[in-house]
Amino acid sequence: MTNLLEFSTRPVKKQQVQPEPEPEPIDAALGCQIGNGSRDESGCSDSNSLIGSIGLDNSIICLVRCSRSDYGSLACLNRSFRSLIQGGELYRLRRQLGIVEHWVYFYCDDANNWDAYDLKEKRWITTPPMPNDECFKCAGKEWEVAQNMPSECFKCAEKEFLAVGTELLVFGEVFEEQIGLRYSILSNSWTYGVQMNQPRYHFASASLGEKAIVAGGFDKFDNVLNSAELYNSDTRCWVTLPSMNKARSMCSGVFMDGKFYVVGGESSDEDMLTCGEEYDLEKQSWRVIPNMAAGLNCVASLSPLVAVVRNELYTADYKKWVLKKYDKKSNVWVTLGPMPLKPELAQWCNVAFCACGDRLLAINDFQAYYGGLIEINSCVPDNDGPPQWNIITERDGIAVNSCTAMGC
Repeated sequence: MTNLLEFSTRPVKKQQVQPEPEPEPIDAALGCQIGNGSRDESGCSDSNSLIGSIGLDNSIICLVRCSRSDYGSLACLNRSFRSLIQGGELYRLRRQLGIVEHWVYFYCDDANNWDAYDLKEKRWITTPPMPNDECFKCAGKEWEVAQNMPSECFKCAEKEFLAVGTELLVFGEVFEEQIGLRYSILSNSWTYGVQMNQPRYHFASASLGEKAIVAGGFDKFDNVLNSAELYNSDTRCWVTLPSMNKARSMCSGVFMDGKFYVVGGESSDEDMLTCGEEYDLEKQSWRVIPNMAAGLNCVASLSPLVAVVRNELYTADYKKWVLKKYDKKSNVWVTLGPMPLKPELAQWCNVAFCACGDRLLAINDFQAYYGGLIEINSCVPDNDGPPQWNIITERDGIAVNSCTAMGC
């Protein structure tokens, strides 16, 4: 958010320069509890200054600028490091300073967990298995939950997901009731999540920092919804927002220019909607954007593939298999160039599409053509030319049915 400076036209009297107040120590600003110099049961030192020779504030500044892929190892050094990292204070400070690293999380039918790809370190990370994960993998079958979970079952077809702050939220249906799981990168573990005020499926969602918005979708009676909610990962609370102007399901959501947009979808009559809607968080109101989805070439029962890079909206066209950019001024979609997949191979491939920082990612999953190969392609969109796609990694696997990016 840009800070505006206010200037006065009145003459300024000369004043004696006063010394600036001492800045508040970083640890005080964070409100974190640092160790007292004792040793834990393993004999690890717990110095108040973390890195004794440079002091507490400088220690925290160093940790903030470390790659978050190293935080797991740093948390093992002593209780002070562990408390600082697992408490989330470092991530909140990183957010304030604009330090963001993106990991892409995806779920495969043949896997028993979510895998993540660290774009900075170019390596794969495996998360702990989801509780009752077999229920997510097998649609239409009932499975007993693990010992510490209620004896209930999920249905894979109703699984929804989103990444917000330092959390990955996954929702599934249990005997026509929604159950949510929450994975935290702070503890590297799964727990039950806080349920939405209005459970929904096939909804639009997007996150911005610690906040996420969900809108539309179906309820458990297959009614199409126009309701919306905001989730805060710091407080772990859902707040009901004003309802959209139009009910819609199978839609997609993005944040752009600080506002939340819902694109495409189907109405209660199963008609494809060509309008979009914009939610202004400051005014707390919705605005209909006619024909915003008119050039998306949407396919019935499939949510549009959309992503935002540098506050510009892009889509992967299902039918023509090209990358398009949304012109906000003229309200039209402009073709930029091909996606990293030959049209003749599209029938053999599942595709996911997301944004990571200043890059677009297209994840191709060749179910049969290559015997099950996941291919992650990346490009930095350029307004002056067609996209230049590059394969950044490959991995064996089949049926990528969930993909989301987490930046923190």
